[in-house]
Amino acid sequence: MRDGGSGRVLRDRNAGLYLLGVVVSGFGTTAMWLVAGVWVKSLTGSDSLAALTAFAMWAPVLAGPALGVLADRLPRRPLLVGACLLMAALLPALCLVDSAGRVWLLFAVLLLYGTCGTLHDAAEAALVAKAVDVRLLGDFNGLRMTAGESMKLLAPLAGAALFTRFGGDSVALLDAVTFALAAGLFLLLRVDGDAPDRAVPRAGGLAQVLEGGRQLWASPVLRPLVSAAAAVMFLAGINGAVVYAVADDVLGRTPAYVGVLYAVQGAGSVLSGLVAGPLLRRMPVRVFTAAGTALFALGCGGRALPYDAAALVCSALIGAGLPCVLIAALTSVQREVPDSAVGRTAATANTLVFVPNALALALGAGLVAFVDVTLLLPALTAAGLAVALALVTAPPVGAVTSRRAPV
Repeated sequence: MRDGGSGRVLRDRNAGLYLLGVVVSGFGTTAMWLVAGVWVKSLTGSDSLAALTAFAMWAPVLAGPALGVLADRLPRRPLLVGACLLMAALLPALCLVDSAGRVWLLFAVLLLYGTCGTLHDAAEAALVAKAVDVRLLGDFNGLRMTAGESMKLLAPLAGAALFTRFGGDSVALLDAVTFALAAGLFLLLRVDGDAPDRAVPRAGGLAQVLEGGRQLWASPVLRPLVSAAAAVMFLAGINGAVVYAVADDVLGRTPAYVGVLYAVQGAGSVLSGLVAGPLLRRMPVRVFTAAGTALFALGCGGRALPYDAAALVCSALIGAGLPCVLIAALTSVQREVPDSAVGRTAATANTLVFVPNALALALGAGLVAFVDVTLLLPALTAAGLAVALALVTAPPVGAVTSRRAPV
């Protein structure tokens, strides 16, 4: 098949509507992500409480396997619409947060925010697996990554400007509007067979929650990919925790320079998302994942060099490499897993992949206090290259056989 997958995805009505919804809601989400910590800091003066805002939004990923059950047992399109409308209704409540005594309300909304986001991701993975041609899943997931990363280049500036001029409640209202608009776009999706398969026997509650893990463990295709993604995201967490030390100790820059490094990293992710689909059609999925892992690993080690140019190039390498690992894992889940379990399996995979990242952020914060960053970063390179080598030298499995017939 000729390369043109991205164009075919964009011409597809469902895919185009969904990607537009991702752009709209992603703009508000990214702005809110930045402003939440600044808001808490400005009201309480506490760095610790400000840091906990990110944890509040990430914590619900631990419940991913359970929330994924809902994505497999309820119609997915109404679930996406409902999650967006719920957040659109809840976010205006943050207009009441005007003092340190009401910061608890912000944390409560952020926890619900993260819960809806985890449920949304599970329902999305399952819905997309039915709505998009199996041959174009890599292209779609790459474009989705590009859309999300593009918003990270624009939304923080808009959020910071709104917060400075009008306060945190203005950002909350903006986010609510973007969720309402995204709900309208998702409502326009046309998906056949969105209702759960009543013919599939339902196991007990715990068995349903564990089904996603069973699907991952039993698959010779998915098990190494998700394991590699978890390992890479663990290394990424440590790398993220030491980025301020890179700016200060290695480059002699102010902490604000980290924003430049993240912007370049985001640009690398945008490019990676655009080329992911064509590359996945030309390369074995393990080789594609290993290549992304190697790019990320080399980018980490290169940050130990005391040159601005090296730091910028390495940030781009990190940004280009990480999405390859995530796109390959998600696309393989959508191809390999029966429709009745895609939501749970995708949610379980997200839990296994992103929880190590959160833990590594805390570990990295401790390590950087005791280990020279110019020694720590090459160690990350060695570990990342070992993961890449393990992927390409593992015993091969048979060709990926989709559980869905080509459209």
